[in-house]
Amino acid sequence: MKEVVLTGSGGLTKIAIVGSNSYIARNLYQCLKRRYKADNIKLYDYTDLSFDGNDNYTQINILDRSDLARIDLNCDIVFFMIGKTGTAAGFDDFSTFVSVNELGLLNFISEYRRQKSCAKIIFPSTRLVYKGSHSPLKEDAPKEFKTVYAVNKFACEQYLQQYGKMFGLRYCIFRICVPYGTEVEGAGSYGTAEFMIKSAQSEKKITLYGDGSVRRTVTHVSDLCNALIAGAFSDKCINDVFNIGGENYSLKEMADIISAKYNASVEFVPWPEHALEIESGSTVFDDTKFKETTGFEYEHHFKDWEIEWEK
Repeated sequence: MKEVVLTGSGGLTKIAIVGSNSYIARNLYQCLKRRYKADNIKLYDYTDLSFDGNDNYTQINILDRSDLARIDLNCDIVFFMIGKTGTAAGFDDFSTFVSVNELGLLNFISEYRRQKSCAKIIFPSTRLVYKGSHSPLKEDAPKEFKTVYAVNKFACEQYLQQYGKMFGLRYCIFRICVPYGTEVEGAGSYGTAEFMIKSAQSEKKITLYGDGSVRRTVTHVSDLCNALIAGAFSDKCINDVFNIGGENYSLKEMADIISAKYNASVEFVPWPEHALEIESGSTVFDDTKFKETTGFEYEHHFKDWEIEWEK
């Protein structure tokens, strides 16, 4: 794998990762360190210690505006990775979802403005803002919001866009479909692929709702991190929205690959009423805009992931 040293106009690039204990952020940090030899990185999250024992870590409370002054925004790039994720859970725990996801970002933007920062904010959004479709989804495809979390994420996109217009805030939004895999021990995803693996291991069966024909774009976390970094350091990716791609599979195709590895069965059951109400349908990303803007190429394949399963 080619190593690249990241440099900004003033020398070595200064980077902040807010929400550094999250799944994607932990992998992102390792990618920045290993592949790009980035050393000037500061980490922030709400726990008292970094999950990976990093010394360059500061505890912050995203809901306490005075506490956010502890974030050094005299930097080039900020990866804003704080967020409360979930689908059905948001209906009962709406206060936490709205507070952490929306108020948290607005608090951060307020501090960004107070410090007169010029950093570029990298914000991860979700497939759940899209109305499901049998056709690949471009960034301007119709939107539909079936969960509190989906509303949160789209609201955050709008906040960034409006503050960008009003105050010159610099940002880039990247919509992510289904990430999988990890390069960091203990930093696994709670997503579709890992759920299938755990079911295949423990129960020797994978249960799918309906006929499993719903399709998703899946992205290995290493490709995802490299894509986020490519977008962060591209002068062409500014104040815009991009889909991050990968490979496209139906849930049945994913289950078949995993079940073959673990000698498990695949079973189909009717959709539970509430699960069907919040199901988005097929979300396959058209990432042409991102690839043409950055020249990015993906390196990983879902079928090859079995190499990692042996580790």
